[in-house]
Amino acid sequence: MTQTNTFIPQEPPVTSGAINIVTSSMEEVDGNTYFAEAMKNERRGDLNDALNLYAKAAFEFNTSKLFVRYGEALLKLGNVHLLMNHYTEAEQVILNVALKNYSRIGSKSGQMESYYQLGRIYFAANKLTQALWFYTQQGIIAKQLNNNSAYVESVIGIAQVKIKKKEYNLALKDLNRAELLLKTANNAQLKTRIKETRVLIPSKLAAKK
Repeated sequence: MTQTNTFIPQEPPVTSGAINIVTSSMEEVDGNTYFAEAMKNERRGDLNDALNLYAKAAFEFNTSKLFVRYGEALLKLGNVHLLMNHYTEAEQVILNVALKNYSRIGSKSGQMESYYQLGRIYFAANKLTQALWFYTQQGIIAKQLNNNSAYVESVIGIAQVKIKKKEYNLALKDLNRAELLLKTANNAQLKTRIKETRVLIPSKLAAKK
């Protein structure tokens, strides 16, 4: 069930200054409360409740013009849809709402996160051309922001797409490059992901480094 219609960007109602400040504060508090509750539900595995609460948080943040927080709620909402295999809904939330929000406010890091999530969504939906494109866009912005971890994430994503396309030698080159980039970094999570991805390559080829 898609949630996007309830929080498409909209202008909050016009009120007098003093009342508007109070209203915005209340909406921010409500948004934070919904967001915190959604995270608890997500951790417990209550994904339907998490979905509804992230949607409510997004609505409150958007109404109070807290567009960074709005984007965070949208990314979480899209991720829960992905966890539930709601690929169309996840795509709509991230591509049509979150990415546009981050583009409008000029948040490069938000756009990068959106591209990464779209890469994951399209990969899960077996739309490999789209997944490759969005992982590549993530990597381009990661380089601009000098975010090595995000760049390595994009390279791993690209390698996973190539493995699924049986382009094993190309995937191996990407994974070797990712390992090289992480040599001086203490990032156990990404190193584990590289190892897990390498296992998907036929053993004869994976032995070549």
